Amino acid sequence: MGNFLTHENIDKLLSTIQKDAALPKAEMKKRKVQTYDFKKALRFSQDQIRTLTRIHENYARLLTSYLSTLLRTYVQISVTSVEQFSYEEFIHNVQKKSVLGVFKASPLQGSLLMEFSPDVTYIMLDRMLGGQGNVATEPAELTEIELSVIERVFINALNSFQEAWSSVVKLNPELKEIEVNPQFLTTSPPNETVILVSLHAKIGEVDGMINICLPHVVLEQILPKLSARHWLANQKKEIESYESEALEKKVQNTRMEVRAVLGESMIEVGDFLNLKIGDVIRLNESFEDPVVVMVDEKQKFFAQPGVSKGRAAVQVTAVHGEETNGY
Repeated sequence: MGNFLTHENIDKLLSTIQKDAALPKAEMKKRKVQTYDFKKALRFSQDQIRTLTRIHENYARLLTSYLSTLLRTYVQISVTSVEQFSYEEFIHNVQKKSVLGVFKASPLQGSLLMEFSPDVTYIMLDRMLGGQGNVATEPAELTEIELSVIERVFINALNSFQEAWSSVVKLNPELKEIEVNPQFLTTSPPNETVILVSLHAKIGEVDGMINICLPHVVLEQILPKLSARHWLANQKKEIESYESEALEKKVQNTRMEVRAVLGESMIEVGDFLNLKIGDVIRLNESFEDPVVVMVDEKQKFFAQPGVSKGRAAVQVTAVHGEETNGY
């Protein structure tokens, strides 16, 4: 049954409001009241943002490794912030002469964006085209050849993006287009909430930014997987799988003693001491009986004797205790 406001409850509520109004301004500031803009709805929980931060911290490490190899210089990339904005705010704050890669990541629906700031773009181009990593004060417009070079960087950066997200969902990123004018991009409505992942990139002596825009409508179908509990569970599975593979690899490299026993016989010590070349020892087994194969002194297989490449050998014909699962 629902609760209703009684006259007594209304009086208490009004009394509280009056008390708050009478408080000094210093006391009001301590309460840290924040203005909430209903036009800018916060659609991602703090738990989801923390998970996205962990994912992209891993992505920053992968991207650092890739760009260090590609550019043959010192590269350090780190996450500076993971915040939610409107798509309109993101586009409005894109730096002039930045390069944006529009990509899809099936099975997610919709488009995502990755922005290379001008400093990052031009130092990468200079390094890849044989320069020393110098950035002009007023960089010129990119040529078609330069755009083609940057396109390859985007494609390889998306491979690292796929790997970073593999602990949550298997994505197949695919670059759709390169854009240098953000005003021409209409991948999301202006009021759509997006996650903006800001990565600080230090390449040689140059600092720049790499930004990733993740619209809410694109991530909506996997939001339950962005909980810390789900992410940690997947991490645990990956660790367990890795440990299992490492253990299996070690076991496979373990050396074991294998002996093929043709038969057994009991003789007196005196006869044994008088044995000489050409003497025959009668075994308890018939020549038709299978050879017993011992593995570390335990009977494991039955085999038949033969020759392989000129050397004595046995061919396994059965598993010992196979009928009773006594392996």
